[in-house]
Amino acid sequence: MKKLISFTLSVLIVAVSAITVAQTEKSDQSVTIKKLWETADILTTCESVCYYNESKTIFASCIDGNPTNKDGNGFIAQLSITGEIITLKWITGLNAPKGMGIFGNKLFVTDIDRIVEIDIANAVIINEFQVEGARFLNDITISPNGDVYISDMATAKIHRIHKGILETWFTSEEFINPNGLLYEDKEILVGTRNGIYSIRIEDQRLWQLIKDTGSIDGLVADGQGGYIISDWQGKIQLVNTEKDPQILLNTSDKGINAADIDYIQERNILLVPTFSDNRIMAYELIY
Repeated sequence: MKKLISFTLSVLIVAVSAITVAQTEKSDQSVTIKKLWETADILTTCESVCYYNESKTIFASCIDGNPTNKDGNGFIAQLSITGEIITLKWITGLNAPKGMGIFGNKLFVTDIDRIVEIDIANAVIINEFQVEGARFLNDITISPNGDVYISDMATAKIHRIHKGILETWFTSEEFINPNGLLYEDKEILVGTRNGIYSIRIEDQRLWQLIKDTGSIDGLVADGQGGYIISDWQGKIQLVNTEKDPQILLNTSDKGINAADIDYIQERNILLVPTFSDNRIMAYELIY
């Protein structure tokens, strides 16, 4: 009887060990990336992309000039999920539009020193928020209650639109060029030149979540517990608090930028605006 029990336990231990090894091997597998499509190079100085699930379309902010010039050349383009350009100049008259975020049927866009609010259904600007002292408003993230958070890369400030009122919400000397923003579980994640920080919304407690990432432009969640970051020069990485970073894509040597990315989790599609290359490229992430 003792021999039978001992044998049974041995079999169980081996089985559990095999499952553990298999799980470990699976978790350690690298994510692969496959190109799906690219647009024509007519999205001039394309800085940011934003997926709108309601209509299964993509918005692209196009500076069409210098990122700091108030020249009125900037526009928003509207694309299909397969890369066809539906309306090239869906919204016009902007200066240097960059980061975008959607709440309900409203699209919020940074535009140097202001945020514009666009009614998506009617394709019209319905409001603007002028940010006093702003120099380079960049990315946007929006919480489930509709609070809009905005980064200013030049002043190291995070602004917020709360119940229709604009305020300076957070600033820190630890930040170096804060850019990409991401709302996640009652926290605001901030991509900077020196890593990813997390700010707890409730009490504004700040800590560094991931170090040594290099400069961050776009910052999105991958839906697998990690984050996808772009560095503008052309490198895109998958980073995690538990693992070493993995380079998914690097087009720096080709002179193709990777600006403010977006990721469609339910389709595993990564959208990459190429800035001075004037295109959007789409890739599938294979886990």
